[in-house]
Amino acid sequence: MTASFPQSPPSDLCRALPTLLSGETPVRWEKLSGGRTNAAWRGHLQDRDIVLKLYRDRSQNPLFPNLPEAEANLLEYLRGTGLAPALLGTLNTPDARCNVYSHIPGTVWRQGTGDVARMMRRLHGLAVPAGLRACANGSRALLQQAEAILDACNHTPLPASLRPACDIAPIGDTVLLHGDIVPGNLISNDNGLHLIDWQCPAIGDPCEDIAIFLSPAMQQVYRGGPLTGQEIDTFLAAYGAPEITARYRALAPVYHWRMAAYCQWKMEHGSPEYARGLELERAALYDAT
Repeated sequence: MTASFPQSPPSDLCRALPTLLSGETPVRWEKLSGGRTNAAWRGHLQDRDIVLKLYRDRSQNPLFPNLPEAEANLLEYLRGTGLAPALLGTLNTPDARCNVYSHIPGTVWRQGTGDVARMMRRLHGLAVPAGLRACANGSRALLQQAEAILDACNHTPLPASLRPACDIAPIGDTVLLHGDIVPGNLISNDNGLHLIDWQCPAIGDPCEDIAIFLSPAMQQVYRGGPLTGQEIDTFLAAYGAPEITARYRALAPVYHWRMAAYCQWKMEHGSPEYARGLELERAALYDAT
């Protein structure tokens, strides 16, 4: 369930905002849709637009942590790459944290998996900054993460017969990960694709970002339907690293198992739209066995 937030930012943040904008104040606010955890507003200035993102949910999401400090650090680190918005600053209130960054004009991604693959490969080729959380790496760690998610659920949606039996070692060459590359976080314009919502960056296996993007559940929730087999094949070919895409295919059942567990957790935490995603992940597991 998407959180409900007012049409404009809290007044205390609005009063503090000019300190980040050389004295400017937005002439109009527009509530942005799409976020499922935080609130975001687009502020219209005289010659540019900004985004004010308010973090209110510090709950322990088992797969996508909500880390405002990490997002601010990554936006600054990625300045000038074209991959992310430019950080303008941060604001704090007694009970909330806020990041302010430039608005990227464009449309939410809907098609063209090859473009996403090439952008993702570019991201994964950047040097990794210090201080990032580490993602589960290798089949054993991924299965342990899935079991921890299931332990937090009231019901177990997965028969034991579907539990993947593969044993794939952690990868040594870890990379910078966005951590949440779903359609709603991809903005397309004349300059290419850009990534927003950097609140759960990490260091880890490049297959992590690949699996999140290709996940039937994530595509269903954010785009209305899973990718076709041809779209998946196009993505994997365009990523341009056969050893990584072969690793992803070997790990795919484990990622489907983990995502199915996550869908159950989301359903039990007020997000019934994940029910169809759970069905799709289970179907992918059946296909893989």
